[in-house]
Amino acid sequence: MALTAVALCSRALLRLGAQPVASLDEGTAEAEVAANLYASTRDALLSAHPWSFATGQTSLPRLAATPPADMAHAFQLPTGFLRALSAGSGGRGGGMPYRLHEDKLQADATSVTLTYIFRPDESAFPPFFAQALVARLAAEFCLPLTDSASRAEMLFRLAEGEMRSARLIDSQQDTPRAIEHFPLIDVRG
Repeated sequence: MALTAVALCSRALLRLGAQPVASLDEGTAEAEVAANLYASTRDALLSAHPWSFATGQTSLPRLAATPPADMAHAFQLPTGFLRALSAGSGGRGGGMPYRLHEDKLQADATSVTLTYIFRPDESAFPPFFAQALVARLAAEFCLPLTDSASRAEMLFRLAEGEMRSARLIDSQQDTPRAIEHFPLIDVRG
């Protein structure tokens, strides 16, 4: 079964012992809670870690308008942008000073390559992230649907464990980063 927002919310509701939903606008209390909490919870979890499946690089288009102060150029952030990881130029994805203002990146360089976290389609979520998201959704849905603070607290602890596990799995899918420009290593020559 392909992952969708409805499928993820239904799995979270089942973990609570609530009825699954067929649509987020079906008019039930479960659907209303899911519709109001799903997007923000998904985006918060995606932004919390540099997930390999949600990390991208792109060259940003430079805007004609210049920033009023401090930086020379402004660039348009991509659609689906959630969080910047680094910016660079000249074939590098990092090492450039920049700042974000509104929906623009400002930098002194004339071209920018942005490494960032974006919002992928739910069908691209790997099983370890989907499991962590379902656990967090169950915790978020608990209080509005059950009025049980102790149960919600327990579900938040379980969700944090699922998140740790998902971050660990995702982090093992990449070459470990080398320590660059560390003064104690640089001294050795």
